[in-house]
Amino acid sequence: MTSQSWSPSNYATHANFVPNLTVDVVKLLQPSSEWSILDLGCGDGVLTKKLEGICNKVVGVDSSPEMIEAAKQLGCQDARVVDGHELDPAQFEEKFDAVFSNAALHWMKKDPAAVIRGVRDVLKPNGRFVGEMGGHLNCHELHSALIHAVNKRGQNGVELSPWFFPTVEEYAELLEANGFKVEHIELVPRITPLPTDVGGWVRTFGGSFFKPFDRETQEEMIQEVMDFLKPVCYRQNQWSVMYVRLRFVAFRA
Repeated sequence: MTSQSWSPSNYATHANFVPNLTVDVVKLLQPSSEWSILDLGCGDGVLTKKLEGICNKVVGVDSSPEMIEAAKQLGCQDARVVDGHELDPAQFEEKFDAVFSNAALHWMKKDPAAVIRGVRDVLKPNGRFVGEMGGHLNCHELHSALIHAVNKRGQNGVELSPWFFPTVEEYAELLEANGFKVEHIELVPRITPLPTDVGGWVRTFGGSFFKPFDRETQEEMIQEVMDFLKPVCYRQNQWSVMYVRLRFVAFRA
């Protein structure tokens, strides 16, 4: 979905909070035991596996072959390599009662409208699209520090950024312009303690920023970001980042 590469082991070590902090968005989904669900951007399948215990059928898709392999190793019944920009009903045996996405849509920066249209096309009439993604100002301190580290080395940090962090208004307009009726949408700030440190977070999620640089420069940039953020993001032996989550419920119009 971006040029970001994924390591399941790094993800499990540095980002285990992603599938764990999902109680609120799963409540918005209100899954039924009779439903078939598409988990869009399923990653390593931790949340997909939980949904399998609730719903009739769950199909997990992700653009990363490494993450899909991890999902299969976890025991997910149906996990497939599919780019979210290229959803097509022909890829699936039937249409879905719901499409669910956690912490993935903000990676689909190339054409968010195409993603939404694809979701619409794989849903049954009046099917629901429920998601949580990075919203406006998500991880703003880290995002700004990474852009600055890139810019000072003569590259364009905004262009290298892999993320799309929309406002409520932006995303509601995209949903409604591409075949959905929005029932609920909100931004939710969430201080998020990191399981390791900012360096681990950057290595897990920030790979796109480092593509133009050699390994020595990459390590220099990561240390620079850590030094820059430590006065504001490190307290009592704990690194924390301000996440801002955009949560929504929409129905196929």
